[in-house]
Amino acid sequence: MTRKAVILFNLGGPDSSEAVQPFLFNLFNDPAIIAVPNPMRYFLAKLISSRRAPKAQGIYAELGGKSPILENTKEQAEALQAALGSNHKTFICMRYWHPMSDEVAKQVKAYNPDEIILLPLYPQFSTTTTGSSVKDWQRAASAAQLNVPTRIVGCYPIQKDFITAQAKLIRQAYEKASAQGTPRVLFSAHGLPEKIIAKGDPYQWQVEQTTLKVVEELDIYGLDFVNCYQSRVGPLKWIGPSTENELLRAKDDNVPIVLVPIAFVSEHSETLVELDIEYCHLVGDAPYFRVPTVSIESAFIEGLKQLCLNEPPARICPKEWTKCPCKA
Repeated sequence: MTRKAVILFNLGGPDSSEAVQPFLFNLFNDPAIIAVPNPMRYFLAKLISSRRAPKAQGIYAELGGKSPILENTKEQAEALQAALGSNHKTFICMRYWHPMSDEVAKQVKAYNPDEIILLPLYPQFSTTTTGSSVKDWQRAASAAQLNVPTRIVGCYPIQKDFITAQAKLIRQAYEKASAQGTPRVLFSAHGLPEKIIAKGDPYQWQVEQTTLKVVEELDIYGLDFVNCYQSRVGPLKWIGPSTENELLRAKDDNVPIVLVPIAFVSEHSETLVELDIEYCHLVGDAPYFRVPTVSIESAFIEGLKQLCLNEPPARICPKEWTKCPCKA
């Protein structure tokens, strides 16, 4: 029987208050995040992580002092493992905190698979997420002399089961919100600096394609919806509109708000704190309904299973976006 290793990529998060600053350093020392050469990037990462650590520690204090992303990703890995069967073994590989590429590559080598499938928990491709994770994995696999045929699932922004799972959760929140008026649905994704998109990163376009497919699946006549982007940091101009501005606009328009984390598939600080606490405070007493991430929804796990079992079909991205290993 062919043995396959499935590597689930995710961002990672600090597992203690003490881990916050080194986690931030790893993040900002990534050339996909700060595109300047060393040693300048190293010193910038040291400076930014030391300055941001106190505020970030306060954020994680809201979550018991650490990120829940590893536990949530383990649940997804276990669910996918059960769906795939005994000839597949799932591994979790985090980008900026443990378990990271070097340690996971050694675990995979010990498993001795016949094939490796790289499966990002980022439905939409970006050079800053999937691109960075795959590149670091390839470095670690080479260092571990892990010479095994490898297939990359680059992205799946309109994979039918992913869309089904999203629509199910949105419909539940929309029905509750409808008791207080005609809702506006905000599809919120993590933002990026405009210059990254200008270089050919397909992330924003793919996020919008996900939204269009979900809206089509919802089939709600005259649905009021908008794409928006959260988590802006730094002085650069970011893609928009911002989620904060759209929340305030919806509040001013006196419509119930249904907020969808359209680019996140597991709960972590940017959903549990930014969406559930900070944005809830921002809109005050306005009707606010936050849709949960797809997490271990059966349809989503089925979609991941199909991505592992079947060679995904052709690209959906425009052909000029050559950076994207897009497989929808």
